[in-house]
This record gives sequence, structure tokens and C-alpha cells, in this order.
Amino acid sequence: MPDKNLKALIKYLKTLDNSIIAYSGGVDSSFLVRAAQMSGIRFLAVTSMSETMPRQDLENSKMITARFGIPHRVIRTYELTDSNFAENPPDRCFYCKDNLFRRLEKIAGADDYDHILDGSNTDDTNDFRPGLRANKKHGIISPLVITGMNKEDIRNLSRTLGLPTWDRPSSPCLSSRFPYGIEITPSGLEMVSRAEDYLMSLGFRIVRVRTSGATATIEVGVAEIGPLLTESIRSKVIREFKNIGYRDILIDLEGYRSGNLNRSINH
Repeated sequence: MPDKNLKALIKYLKTLDNSIIAYSGGVDSSFLVRAAQMSGIRFLAVTSMSETMPRQDLENSKMITARFGIPHRVIRTYELTDSNFAENPPDRCFYCKDNLFRRLEKIAGADDYDHILDGSNTDDTNDFRPGLRANKKHGIISPLVITGMNKEDIRNLSRTLGLPTWDRPSSPCLSSRFPYGIEITPSGLEMVSRAEDYLMSLGFRIVRVRTSGATATIEVGVAEIGPLLTESIRSKVIREFKNIGYRDILIDLEGYRSGNLNRSINH
């Protein structure tokens, strides 16, 4: 990706003067906060912490901001107190983002920030993303969309800038592991979190544990299915998952697919 595209992003950010950035610790928002720092504007990266956030994402957000000296604040959000979210409808993400952006608006008002930004990229506009309705409702600015950057662009530039997130797998919130209509509970989220953490501790890089009650369906990268099926690993996973509380442990032989659960809805 030519340097002129990064320059265009920095030039655009400078026009905003001051901003709050919704910072998840992922590939896109890490790139955005680093670009904001390079632009010289006054900004604050804000990470929302809740039961739905993978633990490694919070750790990653703290690591990145500390490493690059980026101003950072962690806030606590409570998505599960909203039945619209916890009941897990197809537009669940709207209620999560609506809650987050209301919190960010309060911070912006108290600390004199004029804009709120997020790390959406052009690929997000081609998928089922009900959270983008909340962007429109709250007037959230998506600089990566405005400057025409997709995920591949962002990864390439992140690598150039020395961001350790450049090749990090996507990491959506843990609620995305529950089929629509299955209630999202603190205990269910904890089970998913423990199961995915365990698989990553075994060296699996791309991991999803789709869950429905006491059934866990494991998705890993296609290249990692073979190692998962070896007797030594398979027996360890079965034992640990049963300790966590799962009764039935399945392996998806198609491997990980982004937005897998969206296939069940007609949008």
C-alpha cells in the first residue's frame, strides 16, 4: 500500500483536531490510534471492558498503548444488563455499540472532545454489521472507511509501522460465539473464554468455540484441524472442555469462517 494512503489518513485526522477513539485492541483500531498519534491531534483511546471482551484483547490494548505512549482509558460497560442485547437477536451488535457510544459521548462532553472515531474499514461495509446503525445514530466517524482502507491495507501498513497487531487474527466479542436467539449469560461467556484460552495455550492461533448450552463446536484454521485431531491433543481438549462444563464437544471440519453464524439469517 503506497505511503500516500497513510499520508491521506494522517491529513484527514488533522482536520478533526481532537477526538476520542473507540479502541478494542484489534488490528484496525490499533492502526488508527497509531495514525492519530502520528497526526499530532489531541486524542484519547478508550477501551470498554466487559464479560463479552476476550481477555487477550484487553491485555493487548494495554500493551500497545504503553509501548507507543498512547493516551488510554479503560471503562467498564454492562451489555448483559440490557435484555435487548442479552436475548441475542440478529441486531445484537447495535445495542452493544449504542451503549458504548453513549458512554463515549459523556466522556467527550466532560473532556472537551469534538469527535468520536472508530476503526471500521471498507470490508466491514460489505458484511452484515448491525453495529454500523449505531455509528450512524451517534455520528461516529470512521476514518479508515473515509480514506478507503480495507483489512489487507491496514495489515500491510501496520507491519510497516511496527505494530505487533499486523498479523493478529480477528477477535470479535465473545457474544458472537452464541447462535442468534440463544441467551448470552455470564456463565456461558466464561465457559467460552476458558475454552478458547485453553486452545490458544496449546498453540492454536485461530480459535472459535461456538456454543449452544452444553455443546461446544470448535473452529480452528483449516491448517490446524489436523493437529487438533491427533490423539494427544484431542484427549487433552476433551478432558479440559468437560472440566469447563461442556457435555458434547464437536469439531467443525470446514474450519474457521468469519461471520459463520450469520449464515443462519436472511439479511
